[in-house]
Amino acid sequence: MYETADLTEDGAASGAGFWLHQAALAWRAALDVRLRPLGLTPTQFLLLSAAARLERTVGPATQQEVAEHAGADRMMTSKVLRALEVRGLLTRTAHERDARAVRVSLTPAGRDLAADAAAVATEFDSAFFGLAAQRLARELRSVAESRGRSGPLTVQEAPRRAPNA
Repeated sequence: MYETADLTEDGAASGAGFWLHQAALAWRAALDVRLRPLGLTPTQFLLLSAAARLERTVGPATQQEVAEHAGADRMMTSKVLRALEVRGLLTRTAHERDARAVRVSLTPAGRDLAADAAAVATEFDSAFFGLAAQRLARELRSVAESRGRSGPLTVQEAPRRAPNA
């Protein structure tokens, strides 16, 4: 096994994306350890907290809205929310106007767990990122909001590939 310190600082290994990915892997693994006592994985926490945030701000959301808010795959979101429903943390009901949509509502136990997990994650973020936590959050949010989740804003911004590359 190699250490990240063993990597040469050229090409992709020197780029921000590479180090963002490495940091995200380390963060996710450490968050998993902290959420485990609550019975949540990072993915379950992400979706439960997204549903809670949407419910607090705009009312019960659809599964699609939870997936979009969390930046998660729709099929995976459906499976995870179904598992959370089985645990009694939320309910999923048919949308009142769209037969294809499903509304997600947290139960009192789901709201309590989402709040407890958010407190754990907030404390963990402060410890993991240290003094840079707030600045880093602002910078990453700025990047995410300016680029969206789908990459370059226009075809012209996409990197050009050399022929036969």
